[in-house]
Amino acid sequence: MNALLFERIFHALLSGAVVTVEVSIGALTMALLIGLVLATIEHLTVNRIVVVSIRIYVELLRNVPSLTFLFLLYFGLAATGVRLSSMTAAVVGLGMIGGAVLVDIFLAGFRSVPKGQSEAAAAIGLAPLMAFRLVILPQGLRLSLPPLGNYALGLVKDTSLVAAIAAPEVMFNARQIVNETFATAWVYCAAALLYLALTFVVGQMFALAERRLEY
Repeated sequence: MNALLFERIFHALLSGAVVTVEVSIGALTMALLIGLVLATIEHLTVNRIVVVSIRIYVELLRNVPSLTFLFLLYFGLAATGVRLSSMTAAVVGLGMIGGAVLVDIFLAGFRSVPKGQSEAAAAIGLAPLMAFRLVILPQGLRLSLPPLGNYALGLVKDTSLVAAIAAPEVMFNARQIVNETFATAWVYCAAALLYLALTFVVGQMFALAERRLEY
């Protein structure tokens, strides 16, 4: 591989990596907000209709293939006159799917807190909402961190799907370079190494957070 080809591959994949990071951060932020809010509501509410509504959202988004949902947002909405940019559709689509996944992760964290904690909070006069905020929520979030890290790693890899809606991330740019240069092995090996580097950084960040919380 000559120096000129190497430079083209490097710049194309690096610019794609920037987009991948942007989509990952945007989708993760949205997923955290949706997941935490809905998990909190489901944990605290006794309204059956609210719980069923949240469950419907979770089951629909978890069981529809991610690529199909991205197509619905990007191409389906365009057919009705609502046009989203590829980046917006990528962040919203992955964020909504991630939110459905994180609802159950956060709920599992809340429910893993020993029941005696809630009983002790009630015994000293804390209202249920205050007990949740001061006792259950902090411990539940800490318990949710390992599966949350696994989700974040999967999210970085799932950003490769948004190449299908023309978001210029790593795989989209890799495919463009392959079509121009036919350097298939070099380009896709470089893309794989780039994803490996990104997921390694994300994994180390969550591992560090877990160690600090344990300390």
